[in-house]
Amino acid sequence: MAEDVESRENVESAASKKGKKSITIEFVKPDDFRQIYAIGAAGGHSPYDFRIGFYNDTPKMFGDASESRVIERRVETEVILSPVAALELNRWLTQHINEYESVFGPIARAIPRPRKENMKPVEDSTEIQGYI
Repeated sequence: MAEDVESRENVESAASKKGKKSITIEFVKPDDFRQIYAIGAAGGHSPYDFRIGFYNDTPKMFGDASESRVIERRVETEVILSPVAALELNRWLTQHINEYESVFGPIARAIPRPRKENMKPVEDSTEIQGYI
């Protein structure tokens, strides 16, 4: 995750005012670094850490359209964070989402499909407890 420059400059400025040495952070990507695209995330927490699994869905068709369908949810990677790191991630995401929306407008959720009369309404989010 890239650190935002403003925060780094504020830390360095505060350190220099107190007579301490400034800190420069260099980001390095190892040879086995890879990026993934994920359509969603799920996870949970314990008293010790937060776990977020990033996933992609693939619909699988079986039989005719009236039978049930299966969606394969493939967890591409999992990130384990300390509570402090999770709090910092929350702060970082909130800041960048606000910046994004100030430039591009509010982020809209996917357009909901028409519901059948007998289907239970889908909530905006689900409770996530425990690990994946």
